[in-house]
Amino acid sequence: MNNEEGRVCVILGGGGHARVLIDTLQQYTKIRIAGILDPNRTLWGQSMLDVPVLGGDDLLPELVRKDVNCFVIGMGSIGNFQLRQKLYQTAIALGIEVVSVIHRTATISRWAQVGQGLQMMPYSVINAGAVVGNNVIINTGAIVEHDCVLDDFVHVATGAQLASTVRLGKGAHIGAGAAVRQCLTIGEGAIVGIGAAVVEDVNPYTTVVGVPAKPIRRV
Repeated sequence: MNNEEGRVCVILGGGGHARVLIDTLQQYTKIRIAGILDPNRTLWGQSMLDVPVLGGDDLLPELVRKDVNCFVIGMGSIGNFQLRQKLYQTAIALGIEVVSVIHRTATISRWAQVGQGLQMMPYSVINAGAVVGNNVIINTGAIVEHDCVLDDFVHVATGAQLASTVRLGKGAHIGAGAAVRQCLTIGEGAIVGIGAAVVEDVNPYTTVVGVPAKPIRRV
């Protein structure tokens, strides 16, 4: 997170994931957080880690006209990466920059390629040769091994492990503690359940669970 002086950020989404992002920004950066936007009216006027919830997403253009010049997507993606994608595209269209939030204990190989708005939580790892798209979440303790390719809006949840050369399609979600065998492809919008062991490719928009992982539904 370079060139932090003068950066004023808004958090889009006020759930639990936002709490972790705010904590990291407060501890390790000089970025000022102007506030949180969330469509849940019951949160308006409250605060999260001393950051006020200002109102709904419709306030974003007004904040940009004032002093907000960057943003962070503060929501995860379980079952619906399209909402994260929409928020991202809306903010980019207003001309503000997405902030990457990298915890100090996270590890990114110098031989990895990462996109904009990467979010890496404590003790997460991206190893050499990996290619990671925009607005990807690598959650606490998750491992992305060498030569994996992750498309935009992927979420690798807490403690999940991708063995080498795994490919994840746009918006794929790998559940907490799940493991994906090397050289597999997980399709766009697919969901791998908590603790699953994936030993074969997963079709787009398919949910798999269990050991070994098997499909339970197709959206």
